[in-house]
Amino acid sequence: MCGIIGIISTRESKRLAELVVSCLNRLEYRGYDSVGVASLSDTVLEVRKAKGTVEEVIKKKNIKEMSGYAFLGHTRWATHGPPTDYNAHPHTDCGNSIAVIHNGTIRNFKELKDELQTLGHKFKSETDTEVIPHLIEEYMKRGMESFQAFKSAIRTIQGSYAVLAIIKGERRIFFAKRDNPLVIGLGDDKTFIASDIPSFLPYTRKVIVIADGEIGYVTPNNVYIEDENGNPVDVISRIKIIDWDASSASKEGYPHFMLKEIHENPIAIKDTISGLLNDIDRVKEIAEEIRNAERIIVTAAGTSYHAGLYFSLLLARRGYTVMPLVASEYHSVRAKKGDIVLAISQSGETLDVKMGIRKFKEEGAKIIALTNVIESDIARESDYKLYMRAGPEIGVAATKTFTSELVSLKFLHSVVERESLDYLEKAHEIVRNVITETEGFAKKIGEELANKNNIYYLGRGLGVPLAMEGALKIKEIAYIHAEAYPAGESKHGPIALIEKGFPVIFINTGELVDELEKNLQEMKARGATTYSINVNERLNFSDNEIVIKSDGRLAEIIIAPIVQLIAYYAAVRRGYDPDKPRNLAKTVTVE
Repeated sequence: MCGIIGIISTRESKRLAELVVSCLNRLEYRGYDSVGVASLSDTVLEVRKAKGTVEEVIKKKNIKEMSGYAFLGHTRWATHGPPTDYNAHPHTDCGNSIAVIHNGTIRNFKELKDELQTLGHKFKSETDTEVIPHLIEEYMKRGMESFQAFKSAIRTIQGSYAVLAIIKGERRIFFAKRDNPLVIGLGDDKTFIASDIPSFLPYTRKVIVIADGEIGYVTPNNVYIEDENGNPVDVISRIKIIDWDASSASKEGYPHFMLKEIHENPIAIKDTISGLLNDIDRVKEIAEEIRNAERIIVTAAGTSYHAGLYFSLLLARRGYTVMPLVASEYHSVRAKKGDIVLAISQSGETLDVKMGIRKFKEEGAKIIALTNVIESDIARESDYKLYMRAGPEIGVAATKTFTSELVSLKFLHSVVERESLDYLEKAHEIVRNVITETEGFAKKIGEELANKNNIYYLGRGLGVPLAMEGALKIKEIAYIHAEAYPAGESKHGPIALIEKGFPVIFINTGELVDELEKNLQEMKARGATTYSINVNERLNFSDNEIVIKSDGRLAEIIIAPIVQLIAYYAAVRRGYDPDKPRNLAKTVTVE
């Protein structure tokens, strides 16, 4: 996820540079590893960009001194190529006449890049985005006028995108959207177009939301839009007046970032799978290392540990020697040559994980990193790196990044086992439907649990890591004491705490259902109030249940957003801010 902003005015001015900077500051939550700006005047297209935060790059590159009648601004969350000056957006064509910024992932960029290079195009970055200005340039060389060339370029790319482009000699900003947000703001003598409304909210409340598949251009006082069939859209009928304040708008209408990010699970899943398919050769190489390893150590902390435990169980079932390891306990394990260490960290900066992989590397192990932040410390220090591409996560409690970790590990396991990946193709749509269908039930359960002081989460098999994550979520944002166990283990001590009304949540992934049902009956016999989250096969006698009929191979990915929603609504009912849980930080960089 990146932040993009375009502004076009009736007259050339340095004032537009100040507006772009103001908009970028409000977009920085969407990405913060590099920043860039392009300005267009009658004679010059200028690009200034660098690695760093908005504040750092604005000062370093004197962005406020730029002048023009059209500006593009971009704040990046790296998905292809590390965060560097040359990978920062905007990207240009060979003749420096076209500048493009992009939020999304282009699946076929490698093939397009190879083809364009054979045609003589010179590339300056490692990003997928750079193919777009070169495609526009190539189509214009073939005689197309600028808008037709832009449309042809967009038709050529595959994937998700929100794209803005400026072309020397044109007083227009071209745009296209698929799967990533894009909205137009209508001012008196200028037009804005951006990833989200809050970027330009101080300057106009009159907006047009761009729909999927639409393409067009804006001028200082005109908007032209075509639908994906090439039919012109009635722009006037689409204008809306926004009455949000800036804080609410940045959450796109959601009361908290956490809820917004739970609802972003489907796009995170889609982008993760798309990114891994683009990196399939690397995934296959990593899979081969895992197949040949004497032992696999999976190390992570917190939520990432639960994802790692899930992967460990998948491998153990296939006969691999695998050890899930809480990262802070790295000193308890000695690695050796022939071992593979899989280190999982959303931030790529978790200190316990870093210290562990350094020790294990010295002892002869090879390191595989799975992170969400491109070229983070853990990724750089590893022999192999995979990226989950969930985009930046503002809420402290992990939501879409956990689901993205599960998808990444499920994908990797399927490659290890040489299984077809077809079952993942519709995963994002399935999860989107699950969130829509179950949110009301999750809210009811969460609000009931808000009145409790203790909770058990129980599961069997692959349900155990999901039970652990459910317990962690409700602890960290609703401050309710919760514990997770393999359901069979509940008989060996934990059941002693059960009394009338004690809440017990069963995670039922559709395996070992008979055994799980016996555990539920044991709890009910002692007065527990039982809840069950079920994929395909329901548990009889549960007091409260959510049942999802779907592809059982995606059970854990389906259940993840449900336990997140339960925790969210419990926290809200208790009057807590789920985005900022007490005593916690997004990235743990202390021992």
